[in-house]
Amino acid sequence: MRLFVRCDLQTASCASHSLAEVYATLTRIPAPHRASPDQAIKCLREIANRFRLISLEGAGYLSVIQNAAANEIVGGTVYDALIAACALQAGADHIYTWNVRHFERLGPEVASRLLVPVV
Repeated sequence: MRLFVRCDLQTASCASHSLAEVYATLTRIPAPHRASPDQAIKCLREIANRFRLISLEGAGYLSVIQNAAANEIVGGTVYDALIAACALQAGADHIYTWNVRHFERLGPEVASRLLVPVV
C-alpha cells in the first residue's frame, strides 16, 4: 500500500489488462473479503487515477502471445508476458511483482527490472 500511494500518473504505469485481472480477483476472493462489483470499480478508478494505463495494439498483443508460445510459456504466465510487454513499452525502470519466477522466464530485459514490493 505504501508503494501504491506514492504512485502518480507522471511516474507509474500499469498494463490496461491488469484492470480486468484486479476486477476478477476482487470479485471472486472468498467471503467475507470479496468485493462487490461496485467496490471493485471504485478500486479500478483509483488505479486509473494513479497509473498511466498502457495498452498493446492488436498486432503487438498477438506478437507477445506468439513469442510466449515459441518460448513454451503456457497458462497464466502469458498474462505476465502481456504485462511485461506493456512495462517495456512504457519504458519502465522497475516492474513490481510478487511473482518473480514467472517474470524471470520472460528474458533478461524483463528480469533486470524486477522488484518485489516491500510489505
